Order: sequence, then C-alpha cells, then structure tokens
Amino acid sequence: MIIIGSLILICVLLIIGVSVPLAFGAVLMFIAFFGGHDVSGFMPTGHWKVSSLVLLAIPLFILAGSIMERGRIAAPLVSLAELLVGHIRGGLSAAAVVASGIFGAISGSAAATLTCIGSIMMPHLRKANYPDGLSAALIVSASPLGLLIPPSSSQILYAWTTQQSVLKCFLATVVPGLILIVLLCCVNFFLLRKVTDLKVNSKDEDFSVALKQRGLKAMPALMMPVIILGGIYGGIMTPTEAAGVAVIYAIPIGFYVYKGLNRENFFPTLRDAGATIGVVMLMVVMVLIVSQFLIFEDIPSMAKELIYSVSDNPIVILLMVNLVMILIGMLMDDISGLLLSAPLLLPIVQSVGMDPIHFAAVLGVNLGMANITPPTAPLLYLGARVTETPVNIMLKPTLILTTFLPQIALWLPNAIFG
Repeated sequence: MIIIGSLILICVLLIIGVSVPLAFGAVLMFIAFFGGHDVSGFMPTGHWKVSSLVLLAIPLFILAGSIMERGRIAAPLVSLAELLVGHIRGGLSAAAVVASGIFGAISGSAAATLTCIGSIMMPHLRKANYPDGLSAALIVSASPLGLLIPPSSSQILYAWTTQQSVLKCFLATVVPGLILIVLLCCVNFFLLRKVTDLKVNSKDEDFSVALKQRGLKAMPALMMPVIILGGIYGGIMTPTEAAGVAVIYAIPIGFYVYKGLNRENFFPTLRDAGATIGVVMLMVVMVLIVSQFLIFEDIPSMAKELIYSVSDNPIVILLMVNLVMILIGMLMDDISGLLLSAPLLLPIVQSVGMDPIHFAAVLGVNLGMANITPPTAPLLYLGARVTETPVNIMLKPTLILTTFLPQIALWLPNAIFG
C-alpha cells in the first residue's frame, strides 16, 4: 500500500508542476510518516553514492555547456552549416538537426543543445519562411541528440548506476544518435515538400572563399568534440578529465575567439551554472534515496513478476518496458528518469537476454522521446519558450527501432572491445 501511495503522490506532484527534488523529498516524508521506515537509514546511501569521481563529470559538463552557450561557440557552426546546405530546399532545417548533433557532442546535455541551437536557428528559419510549428518541432526533436551523441551526462549516470563501462555506454548510443539524425532529416524533407514559399540561399561565385572563411572561424568550435571524444576514446582521458578539459578549453575560446564572454557576463554564467548544478545534484541524491528504498522493498522483483504475469513473450515484455520508460520520462527529466528506471528495469530486460549496454541505448532513446511527450514534457515546453512557438502546433517524433535491433546499439562497442 505504501508503494502505491508513493507512486500516486509523486505522479500528482510532478503533474501539477512541483520540481523533481521537492517531489521526491515529499515521497520520502510520506514513507517516513506512513510506511514505518526510518528514512535516515537511507540518507547515508545517497551521500555515499554521490561521492564519486565519475559523477564529477556531470557538473563539469553542465559548466562547459553554460560557458559554450554564453560564449557563442555554436554560432559559427550554424553559420558554416547554413553556407553548406542553405542553397538546398529544406537544407536549413536539416542543418539545425546536424548542428544539434555536433553541439550535443560538446555539451552532453539535451537542454543546453535545445537552448543554444534553438535560439540561434529559429530566427534564420523564420526569415526563410519555414513553418514555425515544423521548425520548432524539429529543433525540439533533435535536442535528445544531446543525450545520445557522446559524451552524455545521462550515459555517465547509467554506467555508474549499473556498474558498466562508461566508454561502452557512450559507444552504444552513437549509432542510434546517427540514425535519429538521418530520420529527422528525412522527415524534414518529406514534410516540407508542399511548402512552396521557402527561401533558398543562392550559391554565388565566392562560395569557396566564404567556405574557407567560415570554416576557419568554426574550426575552434569543431575542435572541441575532437579533443573531448578523441581523448576519451583514445584512452588519454577519463570522462571526468575530458569534462574538465572542455571547461578549460571553452573559457579562452569564449573570451578571445568568439568574444561572447566578457567580464560582465562571465560570473553570472558561473552563478547560473552553479544553480543548475545544485539542483541536479540535489535531484540525484533524492532519486537515489528513493531508488534505494525501492530496492530495499524488492520492487524490481515485484515489477518483474507483474510483467511476466501478463506475458512471457520477450517482444511483449520489451514493449511493456518501453511503455514504462516513456511514462516515467513523461513525468520527469532524463536524469531522474534514468536513475529511477535503470535499477528497476535492468533485471527485467536482462531476464529476456538484453545486454546492459544495449539497454543503455534503449533507455537513452526512450527517455529522450518521452521528454518531449506531454503531460510534463520538459524539453517540449522548454522548446516552446526558446522558439516562441505554441506547443499545440509542435510535432513529436517516434523512434523504437533501437529496442528490437540490438546490433544498432552493440555493433560499435563489440567492434572496438570484441
């Protein structure tokens, strides 16, 4: 009964707009008062688990993303993409998808990707007569690339929670991320086929000169994912060290190359990043304590028995697991959803033969999709604010291919690690 009451309470609180840390804190108080449990016994677990060097990568990537956003590091990337594909019908919105993938490889955050790329690309798309609803939906749908294209904060959390290799989890989401880029671009061109008033840039005689100029200007920004990912995959740096390097690299680039940072906005940028980091880490502690309570009550085994009572067909089980992940992601952000889903659902998918690394990709895709699905849909509503577009005219993507083709997630890790 206490479990059902806790689930109802957290769903109600999240639906009415209570923040995730406060919602989980209220659940802990509910458990303490009505469940006969000493919540203080779970508190040391939350503190002990967050005292991890691996988790230090998350605040560092948040800080790097804030510096890159304020430092205008994405602007030259967008300018270069506009030059390369702006003369193609529908190319400008496709460039927004590709730019989201590139920026996601720098920031490791869906929200940072959406905020930065959306604020830069939406004025260009409106100027070229792209439909507001389609353009905003495409940018929002591309923002989960920040969760898939490594380095990803959520994959770091998944690897830490489930005791898997961070590098393998990174590699598992590369191919799904690339597939999402291709599918979104295809859908973009298909939906724009009947829009007749799109403006297309002319490819003038100075294209090669402009390409050289914009390419050189974008080179420092393009080097960021090369340095970060090259250092991680080359075994030179751990993800935490790579996140630190990203911060150190972004500061002079933002100050002296793109000049988006200055004395007036640098410290407010650090303050805003610090506030975000505080919220995220408090949320991690709260969700970890609730997850520990679920494990203590043997909820994963109960959930497994419940699902198997419906069907023992692996495909049906995976469909139900996907539905649970989408429902969780509809109610909370990707980090909270991942910390809650991973210990709860991993034993179930392993029972039908799914590799934990494969599940990392499935979890990333489903939570990314769910984060743009109402009722709470944090990325969808953030996108509405960033792009100044009503939610009711924005579309939502669907991607379930990863679940039933494990080679998509496992091919790259297996090719490298054997």
